[in-house]
Amino acid sequence: MSNSFETQGVIHSIGDTTEYGNNGFIKREFVIRVTGEGVNEAYPNYLAMELVKDNCGIMDAYNIGDEIKVHFNLNGRLWSPPGKPEKCFNSLQAWRIESLAQANQNSVPPGFDQGPPLDAYDDDVPF
Repeated sequence: MSNSFETQGVIHSIGDTTEYGNNGFIKREFVIRVTGEGVNEAYPNYLAMELVKDNCGIMDAYNIGDEIKVHFNLNGRLWSPPGKPEKCFNSLQAWRIESLAQANQNSVPPGFDQGPPLDAYDDDVPF
C-alpha cells in the first residue's frame, strides 16, 4: 500500500510518454519546482514525478511554467541484482493534477468577501 500526498509547484519540464518492455507499460515523467508556504526561494526544491498508464495524458493540458497542485503516491521498491548490493528505488506517482491559476481566478480577492459596504444597506428598515 502506498501513501497519498500533495504538493504544489511550477512545471519545470515535461517528458514524452515512453513505453517500457513488451507488455505495453507506459510512463511519463515531469519535474516541478516546489512553491507555496514555507518554501525558501534561495534554495529551490525540484521534484521528479511520474504518471503511469492511463494517467499519462493528464499532462497534455499543462505547459512549462504552469503552477499546479499534484496529488501523488509515494512508492518504493527493493532490487537485488545478482552478486551486487541491494538497492532501493523510490517514485512519486502522480494521479491527479489541478491548475492553481484556475483556482486563483475563481477565488474572491481578500477584502471582497465581507459583503457590501455598510453604507450600501437601505436605511428604510421597518423596525
